[in-house]
Amino acid sequence: MSDVRLVLRSRRVLTPEGERPATVTVDGEGRIAAVLAYDAEVPSGAALEDVGEDALLPGLVDTHVHVNDPGRAEWEGFWTATRAAAAGGITTIVDMPLNSLPPTTTADNLRIKREVAEPKAHVDVGFWGGAVPGNVAQLRPLHEAGVFGFKCFLSPSGVDEFPELDRAQLAEAMAEIASFDGLLIVHAEDPGRLAAAPQKHGPAYADFLASRPRSAENDAIALLVELAARYGTRVHVLHLSSSDALPQLAKARAEGLRVTAETCPHFLTLTAEEVPDGATEFKCCPPIREKENQDALWQGLADGTLDCVVSDHSPCTTDLKTPDFGTAWGGISSLQLGLPAVWTEARRRGLALTDVARWMSEAPARLAGLQGKGAIAPGRDADFAVLAPEETFTVDPARLHHRNQVTAYAGKTLHGVVRSAWLRGERVADHGTPTGKTGRLVERKTA
Repeated sequence: MSDVRLVLRSRRVLTPEGERPATVTVDGEGRIAAVLAYDAEVPSGAALEDVGEDALLPGLVDTHVHVNDPGRAEWEGFWTATRAAAAGGITTIVDMPLNSLPPTTTADNLRIKREVAEPKAHVDVGFWGGAVPGNVAQLRPLHEAGVFGFKCFLSPSGVDEFPELDRAQLAEAMAEIASFDGLLIVHAEDPGRLAAAPQKHGPAYADFLASRPRSAENDAIALLVELAARYGTRVHVLHLSSSDALPQLAKARAEGLRVTAETCPHFLTLTAEEVPDGATEFKCCPPIREKENQDALWQGLADGTLDCVVSDHSPCTTDLKTPDFGTAWGGISSLQLGLPAVWTEARRRGLALTDVARWMSEAPARLAGLQGKGAIAPGRDADFAVLAPEETFTVDPARLHHRNQVTAYAGKTLHGVVRSAWLRGERVADHGTPTGKTGRLVERKTA
């Protein structure tokens, strides 16, 4: 215990074994030394942070963040994104390979992105690689360079420099990724189903919703399951919005396929019925669907068919959110708000804070293979979020640290105030204000 430099104490510590009063000690390397009884003695020379009745969660891990830096840093950059993450209790993000210029589709492009991110990181940052037409030969070098896996689209991504894969290209990429036991993460919407759907421009949300039918997700996931069975590839379905796909995901897993899936705060907390016409801050692809669909997604989380909840933080400049759902940029900014948004709805449904920690910290860390993250347990990084679960606040976009304060949550009252965030035992946010830049770049082979 002589190496202990920090002690955190709470009546509500969320450990892998459940919630309990505890004292957590942090060693000089920024790792958790022990989880002790609540009244354990504080070692001589150690600083004590007693958070009382506030909950001590493992720092959140968000494996679905579009930072867009370099190239489109006016949409979001590593400085602002990681500050927003810290303010929201997120201590590790994994950046998506598109919307930056260049995209992370080669090892050289990954090097450029790392050089840009390292001096700006307030929290730990890792990277996904990209699988696009013509870059199969780049996948293994990217894997060896430390990306956590590879993202692809099955329908147009919205940016020309990151094209979608057709069936043959998808099969080729999956075979290659399986050869080194990598992970493929997929934006799963079938382009044929999208092309056949009515495509009306204008302010009506109902028209936009009809243009992205559930069948597009369902058919794309069926293809992924078919190819995962053929090649043995680890596959993860991104931002699932269609609850109709849950049975086939459950069946695939029951048959032993390594297929996982995530959903997002906006699918769990917002509904199509509440989206005003012209309110394109609610536009994302796949879309926010009806309340009965949302209820089924919550059931998918409860029964384990869905693994994790991550933001899909996909920001843009204000001018790109035109009132026309057909032309507005599709993406929802929620990096700083995901924890209180999800907790507000989970609490209303009678679910526990331990569930939220599992979906938003433990499971994303496991997905990416971040072995030092995701739990308050000896040997893990001393990454924490301190949350006042029963306190409320009303979302004021001006108080967000995102580069652009466009949010679908504006004016909503949420439960759960993030008091502070800690990264390897250093405070990185205090009452909504980022306090220090101690983030590091993390990679698959050293995480």
